[in-house]
Amino acid sequence: MKSKIQELNDKMSSYVVECYKHIHAHPELSFKEHKTAEFIVGELKKAGIPFRDKIAGTGILAHIEGTNPHKKVIALRADMDALPICEKTDIPYSSTIHKVMHACGHDAHTACLLGTAKILNEIKSSFEGTILLIFQPGEEKAPGGARLMLEDGIFKDLQPELIIAQHVSVDYPTGTMGFKEGMIMASADEIHVKVHGKGGHGALPHLCNDTVLAAASTLVALQQVKSRLCHPLTPMVLTFGRIVADGAQNIIPHEVQLSGTLRTINEQWRHEAKNHIQRIINETCAAHGCTAEIEMPDGYPCVINDHSITHKAKLFAQEWVGKEQIVELEMRMTSEDFGFFTQQYPSCFYRFGIRGESNKDTGGLHSENFKIDLPALKTGTGGLAWLAWKFISESID
Repeated sequence: MKSKIQELNDKMSSYVVECYKHIHAHPELSFKEHKTAEFIVGELKKAGIPFRDKIAGTGILAHIEGTNPHKKVIALRADMDALPICEKTDIPYSSTIHKVMHACGHDAHTACLLGTAKILNEIKSSFEGTILLIFQPGEEKAPGGARLMLEDGIFKDLQPELIIAQHVSVDYPTGTMGFKEGMIMASADEIHVKVHGKGGHGALPHLCNDTVLAAASTLVALQQVKSRLCHPLTPMVLTFGRIVADGAQNIIPHEVQLSGTLRTINEQWRHEAKNHIQRIINETCAAHGCTAEIEMPDGYPCVINDHSITHKAKLFAQEWVGKEQIVELEMRMTSEDFGFFTQQYPSCFYRFGIRGESNKDTGGLHSENFKIDLPALKTGTGGLAWLAWKFISESID
């Protein structure tokens, strides 16, 4: 079967590249992936693959039935949204949409899953069970397309035994696949604060509540969450990247806005940290005679790879690309809404390398100069198809 999938992967290569170029040139922001969804639906129809669309807005769930469809069910997931970035690459298929760009590889994920779908559809008589194909919206924007698809009953008809997702990596060369068992990515929560006070003349601070000083003191005080309240061996990040104090050199504004992000790898500490953050903000602002308006909605949970599933996926991948092409991933403080899936189903989130000679100077993820090495799409397509066939065909115990 390996040689058959390799043959189909070679045959499908140009198709996947064309799909990738089309999606890259026509990016759409989170939860606005209407034309992308139309393109995917069109490709599924041409391939004769059944699907259900409009899940959580633009989400799609396709399915490929082998013999005895209910014996085993597994799922493969790709995200399809782009970012609000103005592309500055020199590729001929660069974004045609102003200030919107596929700078995180979701176009590659979607194109690879379309190619994988066609490969699996060709060999469906060789396995028992059903393979679900998830085309997910809104990975880049809270509350996350994964969460919304689950809430919309994506698996109301069939429950998968496991879910597999892949992501591009600029850190590793084309042809590689990377895995890590257990905790692999952090949770992510947004923090938005408005510091309110009585503004006024900068030369008469005794008649005002200095909102700028209150906001600055709050930022400094919040660092004790990491340095003094968090266990020293528990990784976390608390970063504020936005502060708006719209006064002037001699005007203290009535309001200052702060925005930041909290990343943790421990769900219990995540909850405790949010309580500490809220308390410190309120108390610090109160000490300056100000009040605080805080928004800290629940964001993405940690991404936790099932040990057994991920161990088997790594072994299967070695059969596909060779042991020397397997990378041991490090845990990252970046986040992924795939965490919602890992909370409910045994899962494996892995990466495949996309750095080659054609993009050796590419920017990182979320960069205006980001681009992939096109031959990497063969690894993303064939590797995913091979993992799917192995998991649907073999015991996962």
